[in-house]
Amino acid sequence: MSTTSQSDRAALIIGASRGLGLVLADELARRGWRVIATTRRSSGELQASADAWNGRLKVESLEMTSPEQLTALRERLEGCPLDLLFVNAAIDRGNLPIHEVSTEMFTEVMTTNALSPLRALEALRGLVAPGGTVAVMSSDQGSISRNTEGGYELYKASKAALNQLMRSYATRHADDGHTKLLIDPGHNQTQLGGPDAPLVPQESIPAVVDVLEAQSGAPGLQFLDRHGKTVPW
Repeated sequence: MSTTSQSDRAALIIGASRGLGLVLADELARRGWRVIATTRRSSGELQASADAWNGRLKVESLEMTSPEQLTALRERLEGCPLDLLFVNAAIDRGNLPIHEVSTEMFTEVMTTNALSPLRALEALRGLVAPGGTVAVMSSDQGSISRNTEGGYELYKASKAALNQLMRSYATRHADDGHTKLLIDPGHNQTQLGGPDAPLVPQESIPAVVDVLEAQSGAPGLQFLDRHGKTVPW
């Protein structure tokens, strides 16, 4: 387990301009973490939150799909050890059956939802202190065994691919001493989840942070929901 004191815990949140990532950054800061939060473009909400936390929450610019920008961020954060690296990024291009999905759409969604999060982990994992945690926002939509209802085939496939790639990552880095988590936050009212979702981030994200803190130091890879229960692969 990380020996960092609670008041000195540091987190890097990739994808925090809005929705779940924004609330996650704010909740960690509220609990005393020092937080670095990234956004692709200027975010009034994230900057307002950073201003309110008087230096506890800092904003960095990052286009996660750019390997060059990942490398540049890694260089800017050199010497800033992290207790938590959390990648939160996903897009959805509608509820199309897979045969109606264009090659361009398939490539865009898979690149953003599956490939880029793992690139981010690989680029930034060296910043994570011994006993620290690397985590990715997943979804039970990526659970193959739970895929018993129709719809959103591309999104589901991208999250299943993310989960599989995270398994490969965990296997390859099995001895690095990092806790590795895939997190299902539930169906939330965000731009991605829609206005009719049963949860709001202000309810689900504190529970997610409870899980992150409770699992600190745990070995191996786990796929957990916001209650800390295992999500089936």
